[in-house]
Amino acid sequence: MGKRDLKRHLQKHLLVGDGATATMLYQKGVPVGVCYEELCLSNPQAIQEIHRAYYEAGARLIETNTFGANRDSLARYGLEHKVTRINRAAVTTAREAVGDDAFVVGAIGSIIAGRVRNKTMDQFRDQFEEQAIALLHAGVDGIILETFLDVEELQVALEVLRPLTELPLIAQMATIEVGITRDGHSLTDAFVRMKQAGADVIGLNCRMGPAEILRSFESSTIPEDVFLSAFANAGRLGMADGTLAYKSSPEYFGESARKLREQGVRLIGGCCGTTPEHTKAIAESLADLEPLPRINPSESNKNQPIIVQHTRTRTEPSIIEQVKKHPTIIVEFDPPKDLDSNDFLEGCRCLHEAGANAITLADNSLATVRMSNMALGAMMKQMGVEPLLHIACRDRNLIGQQSHLMGLHALGIDQVLVITGDPARFGDLPGATSVFDVSSFDLIRMVKQLNQGYTFSGRQLKQKAEFIVGAAFNPHVRQLDAAVARLEKKVEAGADYIMTQPVYDVETIEQIYQATKHINIPIFIGIMPLTSSRNAEFLHNEVPGIKLSEYARERMKLFTGEAAREEGNRMAKELIDAALPYFKGIYLITPFNYYQMTIELTQYVRQKELLLQT
Repeated sequence: MGKRDLKRHLQKHLLVGDGATATMLYQKGVPVGVCYEELCLSNPQAIQEIHRAYYEAGARLIETNTFGANRDSLARYGLEHKVTRINRAAVTTAREAVGDDAFVVGAIGSIIAGRVRNKTMDQFRDQFEEQAIALLHAGVDGIILETFLDVEELQVALEVLRPLTELPLIAQMATIEVGITRDGHSLTDAFVRMKQAGADVIGLNCRMGPAEILRSFESSTIPEDVFLSAFANAGRLGMADGTLAYKSSPEYFGESARKLREQGVRLIGGCCGTTPEHTKAIAESLADLEPLPRINPSESNKNQPIIVQHTRTRTEPSIIEQVKKHPTIIVEFDPPKDLDSNDFLEGCRCLHEAGANAITLADNSLATVRMSNMALGAMMKQMGVEPLLHIACRDRNLIGQQSHLMGLHALGIDQVLVITGDPARFGDLPGATSVFDVSSFDLIRMVKQLNQGYTFSGRQLKQKAEFIVGAAFNPHVRQLDAAVARLEKKVEAGADYIMTQPVYDVETIEQIYQATKHINIPIFIGIMPLTSSRNAEFLHNEVPGIKLSEYARERMKLFTGEAAREEGNRMAKELIDAALPYFKGIYLITPFNYYQMTIELTQYVRQKELLLQT
């Protein structure tokens, strides 16, 4: 190939890129979960075999095995101190495999692709620079930035790399939908930004097959004086004959390569699911063909950028707005365990009439199956009763969690409490599995991301959600300072208010106040009346997160039956008296669905409020 000048080569030639490395490694028996980039150190022969297979199939642009060789990604394997070694070894491995008869480009992947955005973009600048310097010093012919879902991150990477080298920079987006980036930009806008930031080649890779990438090019306007690239997946990943597999055949890839050429694409390769057979089909299809000029669609067909609109507003003040002005009561009332919802809804009506500001519904508490709190919340809204739903991390993966929250938004249910949830194996379906895709901290942050107009994956929405997000606090720990530190992290994640586990003595209420008075969001003190001595011993000895004072347990031993429930309410009223000077938020927990007990306590709070006003 003589002097390797990638940019000059693209001016007059079509160029075939390689395909997936991970797919080939998996086929060779390397298990999922292994750091593929580290193999450049421990098993370079395996990587060389893959590079050579793609070269022999017709690829004349080979990517280094460094997609995830950045500090953040390598840290998952304890390899963050080997960033430079891995990147340099990867270049050497590729060059030894294909010699000087192919371009070797250093692959740099998105750092945040597929993950929750919990860092600022500026925090990635050093990582991009560290990886790029290692690749450039090792002698690559260019850099390929690929699988970037957010235009902002790709711009940051280009801004870091452009001053480091005059070698060509290839910048590729991975889109969630045809023609739209995850952060809501049209591809027309994204391509302009990529060129302005210094990209020589712009294009698309991953997530989509050839047809959808082709459609994206057909509907986008490309700026002048840049080359186009396309590295499509082998279709969509799906189940075939009992195994996950990509569907697109090599023959189909060859046909698609010609269509991409017609859109002005000059660099064509493959991404996830592609093999040397796909590369061979591309090479044979494009053999002896010259590149075609890009012809943009008419102005009327341009993609328009998404405009985020805030269209929903609450008609009633939220519990946050109410608790700033007067005592506010949240009453927990568990959904039924059977198919009859009449008694539950009647209880909700009575609690509302007694003065409860919101009824909060657990999400299968103690991992015990109950009726969907979402369905019951919708029915409550129709009755004029304000629901506040618990959302457990346990039962839904991230797909289900976002879908659930989108449904709540559609129903106008926007007050939620995010909790971890009790492990499924301790519930009434011991064969069930716990999901726990994320922690409560992560889920709080992700719900607030919906409020900013972004999905969990970061794709921009046409509306913003309006969720008011609560977090749980357990004061019954040996180290209260540690529990408060954990609470502070929830506030930092975006929690709007706090609901505590039930408290059973005045001293604990005072300790909570002293420990949390620096926290500037409302705290609702949990109070659950005891129903019997047996109930008190069960809660104290068997239920996680609940601790009773010796005084409370001894007091309940003196009563049985109805008298015990009356004594339980008397104790609860004493706790309310102790809490109100410190906290305007009261969280009443209904025991065993005895909602008459929490009705009495709700009325008691309202009577105290009237006395304070007079």
